[in-house]
Amino acid sequence: MYVNYGAIKAIRGINIQVKEGSIVTLIGANGAGKTTTLRTISGLIKPASGKVIYCNEDITNLSADKIVQRGISQSPEGRLIFSNLTVLENLEMGAYTRKDKYKLKDDLEFIFHFFPRLKERLKQYGGTLSGGEQQMLAISRALMSKPKLLLLDEPSLGIAPLLVKTIFEQIVKLNRETGITVLIVEQNAYLALQNSNYGYVLETGELIIEGDAKELIQNEEVKKAYLGG
Repeated sequence: MYVNYGAIKAIRGINIQVKEGSIVTLIGANGAGKTTTLRTISGLIKPASGKVIYCNEDITNLSADKIVQRGISQSPEGRLIFSNLTVLENLEMGAYTRKDKYKLKDDLEFIFHFFPRLKERLKQYGGTLSGGEQQMLAISRALMSKPKLLLLDEPSLGIAPLLVKTIFEQIVKLNRETGITVLIVEQNAYLALQNSNYGYVLETGELIIEGDAKELIQNEEVKKAYLGG
């Protein structure tokens, strides 16, 4: 797949696979093309060439809302919650494409199983939450569309270390208990790989290394460039 921003070649012929039921992480320096990759999968950006295949269907030219309806949802970098809406209203916004609104009460309980703190904050405005709580809300909002594939863009960004640990624990728990497939973009390479099955390393829009996540942690090139080794 190739993705351009005008004359800038942001993605240069990458080919990644995310196996159903797995957690896959995509690491790389700023400007490597990680977020662009997620936004292309989500339909927010259209590739210059190449295809996005999901469940044996070519979704490359589908609109973003149709892609959500197919079962792909994204928690964006910077969280981008609605600060002037309550936690409950933010969660309800995550279900805007669904036709089975009568099931939302059950789905809220599903969310609270993983992020119980949100139940305590239901009537608070999103903008009054801590950074970690806002990240929980952003992930939960994405989950309200009942995705099969969850895209997480920098879930640890700007969050206290203790809450980062909690969030990653819940991502793993979510994957194990529900089978939801997760693709993570993350600058905290060690944390992401430690909690993933497989990993890809992007450098200036190109894939340079891929493999089992635990093996990548031991890879000398990865350790030197991304793990402080």
